[in-house]
Amino acid sequence: MILPTGRAIALVGAAPLAALLLTAVAPGLWVLSLVYLGVVLTAMLLDAAMAIPAWRIEHRVLLPEVAYVGEASAIALDLRSDGRGMPEMIEATIDHDPMVAMPGRIAVPTDPAAPIRTEVPVTPSRRGSPKLTALWLRWLGPYGLIRIQTKRPLDLALRVVPNIRAVRSAAIALMRQDAIFGIKDQRQLGDGSEFDALRDYQPGFDRRAIDWKHSARHLRLVCKEFRSERNHQIILAIDTGHLMREPIGGVPRLDHAINASLLLGYASLKGGDRVGLYGFDSKMRMYAEPLGGVDRFPRLQRLTAELDYAAEETNFTLGLTLLSQQLRRRSLIVLITDFIDTVTAELMVENLGRLSTRHLVLFVTLQDPELRAIVDASPDATPASMESVARSVVAEEFRRERLIVFERLRRLGVQCLEAPYNRIGTDLINRYLAIKQREMI
Repeated sequence: MILPTGRAIALVGAAPLAALLLTAVAPGLWVLSLVYLGVVLTAMLLDAAMAIPAWRIEHRVLLPEVAYVGEASAIALDLRSDGRGMPEMIEATIDHDPMVAMPGRIAVPTDPAAPIRTEVPVTPSRRGSPKLTALWLRWLGPYGLIRIQTKRPLDLALRVVPNIRAVRSAAIALMRQDAIFGIKDQRQLGDGSEFDALRDYQPGFDRRAIDWKHSARHLRLVCKEFRSERNHQIILAIDTGHLMREPIGGVPRLDHAINASLLLGYASLKGGDRVGLYGFDSKMRMYAEPLGGVDRFPRLQRLTAELDYAAEETNFTLGLTLLSQQLRRRSLIVLITDFIDTVTAELMVENLGRLSTRHLVLFVTLQDPELRAIVDASPDATPASMESVARSVVAEEFRRERLIVFERLRRLGVQCLEAPYNRIGTDLINRYLAIKQREMI
């Protein structure tokens, strides 16, 4: 497709004005405006003839092997030609699925002597397989009077998966604390309940750990070593309902929940516990039996990637009842969900209370930064101050009702955790370690 540029339109549009001016000065000279118009049109035709045709420019689009939700990746765009009449700059635009963010136009500098590779940044906001449907290329003729535009169909799809890079980096730092998983043998009384071995008593050890019976037998003071219990059953229960589709920090709550769950799952598997996965909204979407061993982490990663976004309202009565029926032994159930107020949370609280009679439940939600910002904002000294005060009052009421729900859950024996989206994984790990240290499971 060949289109005139703004410069060409301005030059053609100047012909009538020139004709009017020439008619006013010398009526017989108006013919010169036609000559001027012919020169401009001839220049445009010459510009089109000298421009490189679309068929001489080859393209190749290379996608990354995987893209992580909420993290910038790069798409490689290669352009090449035989070098004759190559423009100095080519504009490129990629038609894409709205679930990914990309620049509207990419300026690609050209080099007649070598192929050009340009890195196009892309940031997925959701998991899945967003499509890239077309590549648009535009360039100018040598005189800048015409623009050549071509559309190249694409049939490509990004593979967007949960952000396990954050899991890996956090896991590296976490694994330095080997003692919390019982890898080191030395234990003080209260750090674990599983007997490991006897050791000669040293000054500074807790005297309550002395085994007097064996000390009398060995004729020296010996104390018991304990280590943390393993083989606990951890269930990652993730709400996939419509409230979890709301974005925080540009990423849906569900993906923040999945990233935190993967981090906790890796730490639990590394610590010798068994990890299962449960997804639900209006019905049960997925249940995976708890299994142990770090080699099970790829399975957990694959299953979490299959948790889809749902538009249905979460049915806590059905979801938590089905989960309870699946479990035969006491487990730590980590429920990551969200709610609005005390009315919508009534059935949730009731069913969590019933579930906590047999299992230890850790209730996890994400803090809403916009709600906190509205509450903490000072009123403006403007005519709109009453509106800002009203917003702040409503936001404070919502926050107060959330605190009421948390307090009701705590009285039912449910552990509660509310954390910012950028700290949810770390805070969840810390709470898990505290639960294990206190041997609550």
